[in-house]
This record gives sequence, structure tokens and C-alpha cells, in this order.
Amino acid sequence: MKLHEHQAKEIFTKFGIPVPEGGVAFSTEEAVKVARDLGDYPLVVKAQIHCGGRGKAGGVKLVKTEEELKEAVEGMLGKVLKTFQCPEGKRVSRVWIERATDISGEFYLSITLDRSRSKPVIMGSSAGGMEIEEIVKENPDAIIIEEIDPALGLMPYQARKMALRLGLPVKEFTQIALALYRIYSELDASLVEINPLVLDRNGKLVALDAKLDIDDNALFRHRDIQEMEDETQIPPLEAEAKKYGLNYIKLNGNIGCMVNGAGLAMATMDIIKLAGGEPANFLDVGGGANVEQIANAFRILMADEDVRAVFINIFGGILRCDRLAQGLVEAGRMVELKVPVVVRMEGTNVEEGKRILAESGMNFINAEDMWDGARKAVELAKGG
Repeated sequence: MKLHEHQAKEIFTKFGIPVPEGGVAFSTEEAVKVARDLGDYPLVVKAQIHCGGRGKAGGVKLVKTEEELKEAVEGMLGKVLKTFQCPEGKRVSRVWIERATDISGEFYLSITLDRSRSKPVIMGSSAGGMEIEEIVKENPDAIIIEEIDPALGLMPYQARKMALRLGLPVKEFTQIALALYRIYSELDASLVEINPLVLDRNGKLVALDAKLDIDDNALFRHRDIQEMEDETQIPPLEAEAKKYGLNYIKLNGNIGCMVNGAGLAMATMDIIKLAGGEPANFLDVGGGANVEQIANAFRILMADEDVRAVFINIFGGILRCDRLAQGLVEAGRMVELKVPVVVRMEGTNVEEGKRILAESGMNFINAEDMWDGARKAVELAKGG
């Protein structure tokens, strides 16, 4: 689950990380009130969307008067902001207004899980304010990385060492880095990032931006954070899938995929590409899906206008093949089958599952194996 910048900054403040004073607004009138409460100009207006690259897309504006403030806010609220990270765009429903900071230097700081090391890492760079992916590509040595032992947590000496390498005030930086790790650990975050972490003209460190992603699987421990979720930032089909405990991610292809298990989902998308097609989604119904979940998953696939064929690839273990077949038949009665559906199933009760589909009277296309299913789905999606 992603948080907005203003929500992340609220949490940063609770953990003692300095951020610019500011306020959130959902209308021009609220923005004017926030600005008057803050007092002196200049101020910075920031569009709140779950996407990076806002500054280059016009989502961050420096304003020096109330008229400029109104113009900036009206130019953002209700508009779709397209960035290089989100070319399809996200609608802006709120803005964050904060005091402008007199910047002396910009830095990057984050904590995330490095899966190749099976450990959290803290990363710092003197190239703050830029896309970290581009920095790594152009100059990998510009990133300082420290492994964190999960049994010990981030140690003060590691933060001090990074501060010295970055040329930052050691005491202040160490306090911020340790607070950042507390957020990462205590809130079950998958990513906590400050980009940029700035050194102001007074020599003080300030988190000018804030990014915080929370592990969805841990949200039951953080109901207060779960209530912060802005569903307007989630694609409609993903939001619908979430209601039924389904893992769904929209992609750019035209072959809908339904599988049980993330590993099988990745393999299915790979084999579709190998067969010359493009997956339209990642949809994992999970190992213990019931008939209702399967029916809703199928309905969500059919609601995607880009889908030209569906490939259902199930290995029946906990999710028995007969249960899958019952769900598909039930979904077929609820939703018009507008595109061909290829089904490959193996495992528990596979013969019973095939019998249920065969006797349903619906046009499900049987596949002998994964490769056969992928080829058929690709051919059908192309109009074959």
C-alpha cells in the first residue's frame, strides 16, 4: 500500500524526522487557508499522486503570491497528471502546500529489502532529487549501500559512516537514518525513502519529499494506516480485485491470465511472451481460492477491454480442479464470454474438473499443457 507524501511526512514527524511545515488541501479555498496559516511566501504546491517524476510533469510549483497559489492549485486539482513513471496519468484530488526551503545541497536516502542479499539495506547518495534508477545506470558508485542485520537493526556506526562519506552533519544524519529504520521496521514498510534529503542554508537536514510503501500483508497490524489508503489512485480493476482478496495487476498486453500461485503466474506470463503474445495482467487467485473468488476473478478479467483471449493455467493442489471448474461455470453464467477462454489444468480432481467444463455447454477451449495453452491463447488473441 502506497501513502501520499503528506501522509508519509505526518509519520516522519511522529518519528522525529524534520520536514517543512505545511498542510493538505482538497480545494482552492482550503489551499488559501493553509497558505494564510503558514504565513509568508514563497510556498511550494505539490500534487499528491502515487507516482514519481511530478516535478518534471508540472506537479510541483513554487508560488510567491496568493494569486500564483490559486493558479497553481486550480491547474492541478481534478486534472490527470502524467509523468515518465505513470504515462497513463493519475488524477489529482489533493495538494500539499509547504514552506519553501532554501537549499544548499540535495541527497538521497532510503531503506528497502534487497532480495539478492535477503537483508534490508540503507542506501544513500549525494545525487538527490534525481531518479535513483538513472543514477545507478550511469554511475553505480554514486550509491552508498550498507547491509542491515535484521537481528540487530541499523547500527549507529553504519549511519555515521554513511554521513561522513556523504559529507553531512553526522549527529543529525544519524538521528534521521535511525528514525527511518524504526519506521521501516515498526510499520512493516517495504520502502521508506527521502528524495531529496536537503541541507538548508542554515546547515540543517530536512526531508523535502517522503515516500512510504507498506507491506499489504501486514496491514492488519496497522489499521490506522490502512484507513489512509486513497482508492482513487488505484486502477479500478485492481481496487475491485482487492475486495475479494485477489492479487491483480494490470499490464499492457491483450491476453488475460488467471493462475494459482505467484511463481506459476510469472511462468505463465513468460511462456505467453515466448509464444509471441503479451499478457494483459497478473492475476493470482491463490492456493485456497473458493468458487466465489474464482467467479469474481473471471469477471474482472472480462471487464478489461484490452483482453482478446484468456489463458487460465491452474495446478490443482489446495485449489482443486473441480472447484476451479465450478467457479468458471458460475462466472460464465454471470458474465458474457466475449472472448475465447483457454483452460489448462492439472492436479487434484483434474478429470472431474474437465468433465464439469465439458458438460457446462460453454465454449471453454481445452489445453493439454502450458505450451499448448499459451500458443492457443496467442493465436486466438490475434484473431486465429
